[in-house]
Amino acid sequence: MKLHAIQTGSVRIKTAQVEGRGRGLRRRLGVFLDRNWTGWLPTYAWVIDHQEGVIVVDTGQGTHLLESGRSLHPYLRWDVAFRIERDEEIGPQLRALGIGPRDVKRVILTHLHADHDGGLAHFPQTEILASRGELRTASGWLGRVRGYLPNRWPSWFNPVPLDLAPEAFGPFAASRRVTSAGDVIAVATPGHTADHLSVLVEDQGITYVLAGDSSYNERLMLAGQIDGVCAQEDVARTTLRAIRHLARDRPTIYLPTHDPESAARLSHGRLVDASGPVRSSVDDLR
Repeated sequence: MKLHAIQTGSVRIKTAQVEGRGRGLRRRLGVFLDRNWTGWLPTYAWVIDHQEGVIVVDTGQGTHLLESGRSLHPYLRWDVAFRIERDEEIGPQLRALGIGPRDVKRVILTHLHADHDGGLAHFPQTEILASRGELRTASGWLGRVRGYLPNRWPSWFNPVPLDLAPEAFGPFAASRRVTSAGDVIAVATPGHTADHLSVLVEDQGITYVLAGDSSYNERLMLAGQIDGVCAQEDVARTTLRAIRHLARDRPTIYLPTHDPESAARLSHGRLVDASGPVRSSVDDLR
């Protein structure tokens, strides 16, 4: 089994989104009021080259997101910026690895934000899985209000609901094995969105956590620092605590989507050190 990090362009967001400030509504409104931006952060998609077939976790950005500044939605208009070239989309990068569209057995989406599902157009013949709750949140007029704008999805987009079983996997309360070998596992990591998923890959004694936006970098996870947009603060903190427990129980490599160190961490096999407290490092993202 081989795991690849695919950088699909870059994104800038408000620093108050990366590291929430205050509590409740004040924390969430702080994202809109913040005048400080991060530097350009990578947007990674992940490719699991598995003996049962290739699995892609998130599809990254697409060039159509460059038009988001024209959106009427206030967040997409004023609080996020994308940078990507067409050859940085996931399709061309997969072809460079020798992986064709028919080689991809399934796509698993950690959640349905635009920088995670922006490359869906490259997978018209592939089974696409997303949390049933996430699909429900993204649907209808309320979904549009929340920023899930369906015009960015391909006309054929018809994802299969991924239902997790109420079976614990380590510290995670709900899980589902998505390979017959049982070495790729979807787990519930609610926080950034209410039904956010992460995907665990177990290979040669190491657990790789394809964490989506569970946190924006490893240090924030270790510090238990939630972001500025999660709806339920206690739920988000519980998720970060579960990831730390996982890292204490077994060798773990933590791979969030926008951490500038994720690709190097994967390449060098750098394990999470969850043995003690770590200071938050949002300044590293500026």
